[in-house]
Amino acid sequence: MTVTVNKPQRTEYCKGYSEDVDVIREREYPHLKDTTYLDHAGTTLYAKSLIESFSQDLTSNLFGNPHSMSSSSQLSTQRIDDVRLRALRSFNADPEEFDLVFVANATAAIKLVVDSFRDATPKGFWYGYHVESHTSLVGAREVADLGNKCFRSDDEVDTWISGMYASSEDGPKLFAFPAQSNMNGRRFPTRWCGQIRDTNGHTGDVYSLLDAASLVSTSPLDLSDASAAPDFTVLSFYKIFGFPDLGALIVRKSAGHIFDKRRFFGGGTVDLVLTQGMQWHAKKTSIHERLEDGTLPFHSIIALDSALVTHTRLFGSMENISSHTRFLAKNLYERLTALTHSNGAKVFEFYMNSDVDFEDASTQGPILAFNLRSSQGAWIGKSEVERLASVKKIQIRSGTLCNPGGAAGSLGWTGPDMIRHYSNGLRCGDDNDLMDGRPTGILRASLGAMTNLKDIENFVDFVEEFYVERSPNTCSLLPAIDSTISQSPGFYIESLSVYPIKSCGAFKVPDGQRWEITQEGLAWDREWCLIHQGTGTALNQKRYPRMALIQPFVDLARGVLRISCGRGTGQSSLEIPLGRGGTNLVRTSLCQNAAKSSTVCGDQTSTRYAVSKVKVPQCKDESTMPGSFPQDISTPTPGQNRILLSNESPILLISRSSVNRLNESIKSKPKPKNINQPSNTSSNKAVAADVFRANIVVAENLSQRANAEQPYIEDQWESFSVGSENVQFDVLGSCQRCQMVCIDQYSGIRGDEPFSTLAKTRKINNKINFGRHASLSMTGDDLYVPASKTIMVGDVVYPSYERDC
Repeated sequence: MTVTVNKPQRTEYCKGYSEDVDVIREREYPHLKDTTYLDHAGTTLYAKSLIESFSQDLTSNLFGNPHSMSSSSQLSTQRIDDVRLRALRSFNADPEEFDLVFVANATAAIKLVVDSFRDATPKGFWYGYHVESHTSLVGAREVADLGNKCFRSDDEVDTWISGMYASSEDGPKLFAFPAQSNMNGRRFPTRWCGQIRDTNGHTGDVYSLLDAASLVSTSPLDLSDASAAPDFTVLSFYKIFGFPDLGALIVRKSAGHIFDKRRFFGGGTVDLVLTQGMQWHAKKTSIHERLEDGTLPFHSIIALDSALVTHTRLFGSMENISSHTRFLAKNLYERLTALTHSNGAKVFEFYMNSDVDFEDASTQGPILAFNLRSSQGAWIGKSEVERLASVKKIQIRSGTLCNPGGAAGSLGWTGPDMIRHYSNGLRCGDDNDLMDGRPTGILRASLGAMTNLKDIENFVDFVEEFYVERSPNTCSLLPAIDSTISQSPGFYIESLSVYPIKSCGAFKVPDGQRWEITQEGLAWDREWCLIHQGTGTALNQKRYPRMALIQPFVDLARGVLRISCGRGTGQSSLEIPLGRGGTNLVRTSLCQNAAKSSTVCGDQTSTRYAVSKVKVPQCKDESTMPGSFPQDISTPTPGQNRILLSNESPILLISRSSVNRLNESIKSKPKPKNINQPSNTSSNKAVAADVFRANIVVAENLSQRANAEQPYIEDQWESFSVGSENVQFDVLGSCQRCQMVCIDQYSGIRGDEPFSTLAKTRKINNKINFGRHASLSMTGDDLYVPASKTIMVGDVVYPSYERDC
């Protein structure tokens, strides 16, 4: 059920912008076409004219390494000096009071500060940080030799500051906190910096570090009052402009002495160095000259000049962006808060302050943190929501959001809880959405300067379409079992497919040819994978959709796997021996004849062969596809299936009837009014069964029954046997689907179906299921001697049903 909310007045919407935000988007952000981008807290987007301006600057001028007296070098030096001054002024920082050091990003700036504190005195320093800090602020505690403290609330910080004067602890102290939480947009009291200075005295040894990276993306940073400003402020410019990838450390000059005893020095930071006889060096004078080691990223700094100019030309000021995003965030929050299921249950669980006020710029930024619940209160996995959003061209973020303390506190997890979860397999970025019945991560939507009302509409419509339950779910997704089914065989194998190289194209077993099947699955199925040589990770279609165009052919007569890619005269091919010995057929200079392991879906996987390739999507040069790595196969543990590269099961089975029913649903659905749809795809177009990448496709023999097809009846199969040899299979469970089914296996193009329709029609226990996992049954001697059977296209399939469901 949806509650209508009166839209707020649009007086703040793109107020002060050079043009309406929709006009700006169409001209300046063509990469936003057909996309709803709600991850501005990760990075905002760069304008087209920014790149054009920077390109024009580069091609019109000759910029040399600034560490020289040549004219090209002096031009670079001049531009760097000018940009440094312009950047300081953009934050109202008086150059007499502050210096700006260019660094790679905010994290690099934090490391530069804490490393200098570590070197400042022989005994080190003490470090305090707010619990809702970014991971990079938390990590600084590891080098604080005098101890550290995590402040669990704002009140704890206030208490510590008020009692600081009476503290007898020796050594420098550094307190760090975020200006804005990158998790939920909560803004923290900037008064802490001035209070620390007032309480500690102007000659004290307690310093403040402000992480402004999240704040500055949509809000002004005002350092005009040097007496109340942080001693050290860190930020990343790509958070503001999208480009360049550059960061800054803004240092209050009165705190610059912390860097005096910094041990390391690099090229450009010293005036004189002695290497023979005595070891001595003379440091340069200014703070930035002493800290900017080596050659600066001068092209990126020059790009920052274009970014500052372009940003001001388009949006006017950061105050304008703040008003614009504040208006949109309030609109989005109110609309999402009002969403309820048909039984009145709330759809969203927010992780914000109970009194959140998006109109108060001092307390809240344009970031929303949340999870979703079903009408019965069950949690909906963050990974499922992010996957489906991605399919619908909506970009959001999920996980602990690089804010471990804030996320754990919001989700109610303690330290021992998290350690237990880690022991049970929880890792950053994985799909372990629920543990102990509660979420392990959070979803985040964050807004930026170029966000518009259409983005808000798209996200709300997305949630309403897929997650708002409008009527009680009283009907089962499982069809009733016809009592006549078990009396006559109604199924046969329509097709058999082998996927020799994981995530690449299928080899269709020819009609009339019997194919061997063992405990590991169909012969030659998923025996190879493509490995990224730099990471050792197995590549997959989720990341490289054009892997579908790599076509393998199992040539049993010649004993080789023939691999082709491309069409016509541009087709390239490669042959790999099927046997374990001999790799002389493989032309390669990048691999050695040695055992190889790889990472598949986060797990170390035993592979018989691994085909390693770096440039998979292009697949043009035969020499770029190295060969095979023979590896001995160990004997499986009795009673345990040995799975090679088949992640969940040896066999995947789908039903032609189920594919037909799914396509009927796809073709009959109305087109959504606001959800993004690429212009080159049709959301109502039927999909081929190949997108499900099944090993066995079964079809119903309709001539034996008058009741036509029974889609999804395979959901109730407990086991099945095949053919005259009565090959027995166990059904292991349903196959949980992801967005990979949206890749056309003949073109390598990604669409939004069938995952979108599956999400609405095949969600069982918050999992999107289609197809069944199976394995060859193990009986008797098969427990110790791997059994070998054969099946073929046309074999009759005899299912057994779960009668107690």
